[in-house]
Amino acid sequence: MRPAGTTPSNALTTLGEVACRYRADEIDPADLPMIAAEALAAGLDTPTLCELAGLPRTADTREIRDAFEQALHESGIELPTPLLARRHALRRLAARLVDGEPAPAVLATGDWWETEVETAQERSFVLLIPQCACCLEYTLDLDRQTWEAELRTTALALISSAPISPGC
Repeated sequence: MRPAGTTPSNALTTLGEVACRYRADEIDPADLPMIAAEALAAGLDTPTLCELAGLPRTADTREIRDAFEQALHESGIELPTPLLARRHALRRLAARLVDGEPAPAVLATGDWWETEVETAQERSFVLLIPQCACCLEYTLDLDRQTWEAELRTTALALISSAPISPGC
């Protein structure tokens, strides 16, 4: 029995989003068997998806990754390039920031400032992300309150801009 409100089409969309997050290293491979089981429950059915759903979380990571990538192929979902996945991750980060999570200073703990960008909105957002929290005043010449306000403004502009591509 399929969970209420799910269709194979919804499962494909969700699996496409998972593929993007997987490629951006936001999903632990150990979680992929459960994700496969959820896709099966939503009506998506491929031989390798069934195989993946049956693997334990403790299975060999390479085996899980190979099965997931094969299941995507069987489902007609293309694994995004690392660059595309990273750009989508940047948009998800901007959306979380607009929603108040995470605190702006957390952005400086990652390597977001290295993200390759293609749009003016992405560029504006990334330019406001310092390499480290201690460098905020030196690299951006902004006080913390002004920086946080500008960061939220550019994050809102980014998530309001045209989508990159469907699927992620």
